Amino acid sequence: MKKLLFVLLGLTLVVGFVFAGAQQEQAAEKAEEEGEIVIRFAADPNGASFDINKMQAEKYMAEHPNVKIELYDTSRSTTDLLGQYKQFWEAQSGELDIYRIDVIWPGDIATHLIDLNQFPEIKAAAADHFPAIVKNNTVDGKLVGLPWFTDAGLLYYRTDLLEKYGYDGPPETWMELEEMAQKIQAGERAGGNQDFWGFVWQGDAYEGLTCDALEWVYSNGGGTIVSADKKITINNDNAVEALEMAAGWIDNISPKGVTAFKEEEARRVWQNGNAAFMRNWPYAFSLGNADDSPIKGKFDAAPLPKGRKGGAATLGGWQLAISKYSEHPEVAADVLAFLCSYESQKEMATMGSYNPTIMDLYQDKDVLEATPIFGSLYDVFINAVARPSTATAPNYAETSRLFFSKVHDVLLGNLDADDAMEELELDLEDLLGYPTGPVK
Repeated sequence: MKKLLFVLLGLTLVVGFVFAGAQQEQAAEKAEEEGEIVIRFAADPNGASFDINKMQAEKYMAEHPNVKIELYDTSRSTTDLLGQYKQFWEAQSGELDIYRIDVIWPGDIATHLIDLNQFPEIKAAAADHFPAIVKNNTVDGKLVGLPWFTDAGLLYYRTDLLEKYGYDGPPETWMELEEMAQKIQAGERAGGNQDFWGFVWQGDAYEGLTCDALEWVYSNGGGTIVSADKKITINNDNAVEALEMAAGWIDNISPKGVTAFKEEEARRVWQNGNAAFMRNWPYAFSLGNADDSPIKGKFDAAPLPKGRKGGAATLGGWQLAISKYSEHPEVAADVLAFLCSYESQKEMATMGSYNPTIMDLYQDKDVLEATPIFGSLYDVFINAVARPSTATAPNYAETSRLFFSKVHDVLLGNLDADDAMEELELDLEDLLGYPTGPVK
């Protein structure tokens, strides 16, 4: 009888959270009892991330033979991706175990995610990441996402072409960018490249346009759409001026088709050697320097140009979260901890130029050697401008949709910027119930 009790006690001890050391051994025994456990992960389809995710999944599975990680193919558009997720949540489906979530989503979607603080290893690891991002991922005291990589908008520029046309460095202001883009574009077309453009960016009607437009507006002193104290501020002269500026780029220094560009469309034009400047995220750095890239060694990245108020780079980035409807939350938590670990983030940084969220990695010589911009542009990353997701939660997604839709109308020439911002102000009043206020 004592022997039977001892066996039962041993079996009880092997059931628990799945983490490093002894806890991982417990998970392995649990997986053995239950057979193969499948964890479905919404991997990142952009840039080099998917291949890195696949490599890391294979590494994890080699160490955990009873766990199978399936990379779930998702939309490249952040707006469409959220729509995909909502379908799963409405059905309370366990189809996905690990979600990658945008930095602006936690306040809107927390109800569908589990509190990662219940897993001691993850709770302890959170202290290694940028505190502001951890705070952003904490909703009502619950840690709903662990930082995976962070982002901020950058200006990519062709160093060889700037030298060719007599420029010492990248543009300091948006006006300088326009002048330089026009001159380089005219020269390259005169030289035979009729497909060449001065500046490419993200102009499609989706979350990426909110990021780009916020940079134009904020740098020009037009605020952040809705202020931190919940005042609607977007209907102001500086915001209107910034949008008029951007609309003036269309079919001038930017192709008409830019109004349908997301990140990858812009990158392809740029990386094929058909643009002088590009606004994009850090991931494009390593791809541009790939061995098969026509612009390898011919470009660099800098802070975005300044407007009336100064420079502005929209804060981006992604976190990993566990579905409330997952059938295997403990195993999913172990996979999540692995994907967000020091070594995994180092691989993302060195192989794909994805900004780490673990602070110590900005002192790692391998990371700085692979992607020097992480050192030279560190201030851009830590001082990036946040979208008003906290002030508008749980209505940020709709706030952003209203904003980028009106901006898109301005870019297409369907609305004057003045009229668009007046209409947006009324729409936001109806949605949020907030008063209007001045930009602070």
